[in-house]
Amino acid sequence: MPAINNVLVVGGGTAGAAGAILLAEAGVTVDLIEINPDITALGSGITLQGNALRVLNQLGIWERISRAGYVQEDWLGLRAPDAEGTLLARVPSTRTGGPDLPATLGIDRPTLARILIERVAELPIRVRTGLTFTDLVQQPDSVTAHFSDGSVGTYDLVIGADGVRSHTRRYLGIDAEIRSTGLGAWRAIVPRPESITHTEVCYGGPSYIAGFGPINEHEMYAFFTEDAQDRTALTADERLAVMRRFAEKYHGPWDVIHPTLTETSRVHYTWFESYLAEGPWHRGRVVLIGDAVHTCPPTVAQGAAMALEDAQVLAELLLGNDVLDDALLNGFAVRRLARVRPVIEATLQIVEWVLAHEHSDIPRLMAEVATIVTEPA
Repeated sequence: MPAINNVLVVGGGTAGAAGAILLAEAGVTVDLIEINPDITALGSGITLQGNALRVLNQLGIWERISRAGYVQEDWLGLRAPDAEGTLLARVPSTRTGGPDLPATLGIDRPTLARILIERVAELPIRVRTGLTFTDLVQQPDSVTAHFSDGSVGTYDLVIGADGVRSHTRRYLGIDAEIRSTGLGAWRAIVPRPESITHTEVCYGGPSYIAGFGPINEHEMYAFFTEDAQDRTALTADERLAVMRRFAEKYHGPWDVIHPTLTETSRVHYTWFESYLAEGPWHRGRVVLIGDAVHTCPPTVAQGAAMALEDAQVLAELLLGNDVLDDALLNGFAVRRLARVRPVIEATLQIVEWVLAHEHSDIPRLMAEVATIVTEPA
């Protein structure tokens, strides 16, 4: 018998949806609550490496993801910030999810969120939106959740998967020092030229990193990084103008991309942030996963993958043991920290090199991360 019969998942993002799906498929009764009125995702494109695709395949949505997104060629292009946008190298991409899955897939974030929630809806998972908990009362073998609509539910386990600024983490009193890494990122979705079939990046020039990658047959996302700064006062037109000023300084494919940067509604700005909670990741029968306990810059495209792996590993432990205790949940955090820590350290090292305009070791470090995440989580 599994260690739990019923569970509450707090947060309907990538980690929360994945955990809910895996547990419900195994017969666990799952309630999922989301504080927002709709379960979706903000932002533009996301690059998913093979180890993320491996979990999405386990969730039963790989075919949908592959149709909605863009399976990229197995290499990363490195370009120079010169007048020609010279292609310097084609760095081979490792199939970290195994030989039956591609190395990389691009997709836009709202579409990924929609497919995950569609899969949730196919299972006997009770989803309630516009709702959070106000109190979690723990007993030795259960947790009673008091919800913001006045209702109450009792569960064997509560999984907090409610993101970087997690309400559950704050409730548990787990310290979080979420810090800016010093880089801000501009992103926009633009039409995809037929010639662009893979992700390419350029280190240097007026932006620390300039890049792009396909997210479906017709679209791609383009991005630039800068020194992190407060951009909240900019109007939509001013935000678009910033991206256009960056784009006009790059060449090669950018000469085609630049004229297509015209839609103010498709421009997003965020800071690269980092945070890692040391274990344990639980208090009693409430456990945290995903961005609630770790987040990192997207310099090796592993943020979503680490969240998906958290859900997969926690489900594996809960379903493979008949007792839920501190040993199981401590073991979960120890196992995941061994995986997540070197990935986060690599992302921060790359940011440090980028800020110092030192780029020569970046492909080597990316290859080291690929070796790590090729192993089963």
